[in-house]
Amino acid sequence: MYFDVILLVAIILLVIFCFRRFSSFVYIVAILDITLRILNFIRINVPVPELQALLKSYFPASIPHVIDKYTSGIVTTVIMWGFVIIYSIFLSYVFKTFLKKRH
Repeated sequence: MYFDVILLVAIILLVIFCFRRFSSFVYIVAILDITLRILNFIRINVPVPELQALLKSYFPASIPHVIDKYTSGIVTTVIMWGFVIIYSIFLSYVFKTFLKKRH
């Protein structure tokens, strides 16, 4: 029932304990969300019922989907704004890397 939350929290905690840097946390959140969105795309667009059932039962659509599923009201709003801030920081990291590679 709470498999999706347990999986996300376990992966994030593992990265925090192993790398201990804020940038690692930002990267793992972005990587997890992008991976979940790709798996959701595959679940929707690949006409294999077994694969669709497997992806639907074990993987959520995205991190915002998990947040919305288990929270409500002002808590959801605050966590979603935190998620937007994390994605903004991720975008700045990617942009800085792009500019460094360009020169």
